[in-house]
Amino acid sequence: MGVDEIDTINIVLIVVAAVLFVLNIGSFFAGIAYRKKIAEAEIGSAEEKAKNILEEARKNAKAKAREVMLEAKEENHKLRAALDQEMKDRRREISNQENRLNQKEENLERKNEALEKKEQTLNQKIRENDEKSAELAKIKEQQMAALEKISGMSQAEAKAALIRDIEQDARHEAAIMVKEIEQEAKDTAEKKAKNIVATSIQKIAADHVSETTVSVVALPSDEMKGRIIGREGRNIRTIETMTGVDLIIDDTPEAVILSSFDPVRRETARLALEKLITDGRIHPARIEEIVEKSKKEVEQTIKQEGEAATFETGVHGLHPELIKLLGRLKYRTSYGQNVLRHSIEVAHLAGVMAGELGIDVALAKRAGLLHDIGKAVDHEIEGSHVTIGADITKKYKENNDVIHAIMAHHGDVDAQTIVAQLVQAADAISAARPGARRENIETYIKRLEKLEEIANGFNGVEKSFAIQAGREVRIMVKPEVINDEGMILVAKDIVKKIESELEYPGQIKISLIRETRAVDFAK
Repeated sequence: MGVDEIDTINIVLIVVAAVLFVLNIGSFFAGIAYRKKIAEAEIGSAEEKAKNILEEARKNAKAKAREVMLEAKEENHKLRAALDQEMKDRRREISNQENRLNQKEENLERKNEALEKKEQTLNQKIRENDEKSAELAKIKEQQMAALEKISGMSQAEAKAALIRDIEQDARHEAAIMVKEIEQEAKDTAEKKAKNIVATSIQKIAADHVSETTVSVVALPSDEMKGRIIGREGRNIRTIETMTGVDLIIDDTPEAVILSSFDPVRRETARLALEKLITDGRIHPARIEEIVEKSKKEVEQTIKQEGEAATFETGVHGLHPELIKLLGRLKYRTSYGQNVLRHSIEVAHLAGVMAGELGIDVALAKRAGLLHDIGKAVDHEIEGSHVTIGADITKKYKENNDVIHAIMAHHGDVDAQTIVAQLVQAADAISAARPGARRENIETYIKRLEKLEEIANGFNGVEKSFAIQAGREVRIMVKPEVINDEGMILVAKDIVKKIESELEYPGQIKISLIRETRAVDFAK
């Protein structure tokens, strides 16, 4: 091959290479342009999608906002309704309070009018009394003038003469009395002198408080009266039946009166009612539970009162049962006088007198504190409280001098010791003070106790309570002993016995209650 052919071939190869290069470059730029178009198309599509997403988000946001607004409006409506209801309740409550205040104001106005009328009546009586006093004074002056004229002496001269005569008589009698006392002192020596001193000590006096037969329980509101009465009166009947106390629910604002001659029952009912009011759950089953708890509290109080009495008087070493019996005297009265306070007072008086006479003070106090111990159980045991008290102290091995003082303090036996005489004197001092005892209350209480005793004496009677100041006897019978038909006959028998054995004003209602219960336990 020659040089020219070789050059031609090289040129051709160069040209082909150049063409291929140009074609490659064209393809490269063409691919770039194609890929650019595709990228621009994709970008456009992405922008369109983004716009769609934004538009959808705007729509969802608007819908959510409308939903939130609706919920807010609904919540606002509920709040407004609740607020309106609360405002109505408040207005109703304020209206009720205004009505109660207006009623109280009217009551006060009526009371003021009544007081003004009483004041006018009292002023009228005072004026009449003043006129009568002036008239009496004038009559007295006229009488004195007439007497002076008849006697020929002035009032001052008559007084002086009368005083001289009285003075002479008094001196004469005093001289005779002194001579007699001196002679008696010489005859009886030391024993008679001690008796004279003991008699003089009897003049000691002290304050006293007479017992009442009612208690008042305060209520938080008058609405509580209806809850205490209960549906068809079942709550109040349960309370009265369980405690034997009469509940008086009248027009007295925010108060209930408990009436019973037995202070133990009255105290039990008071505690139970206060617990029920505080608890708020008032129904027959709850009442029975609370009454039982209150009875246990009263028993605990009895023990504490007995211990307090021994501590107050300084009498130590008593048997625990005697201390309990002393505590029971807190709920026992004698002619309206509290027996526990009376016993403590007798102990103090006997101790003071024993100290003056130089004899055993502790023994005198012990005898004085225990002298009426029989009254704690005299309604449960046959016999007088003197005999019962002596038997009880013998049972618990008390000092013989104490037992003798108990037997002698009412003169059942002759007092053989100074301590027995001191207890007699102290008992008389405590009982004889003006206002210390009331005969009519003791008679009234004995009549109520007799009513219960008659009812309890019949077979099948479980317990009985005299209520309504003795105008009603409520009797619980044993359902297994007396049936419904037999209750009528028992009621008639009780009525006949009361009519034959008691004297009483008006009439007495006999109510028999028979209740059958079935109790079982799920295990």
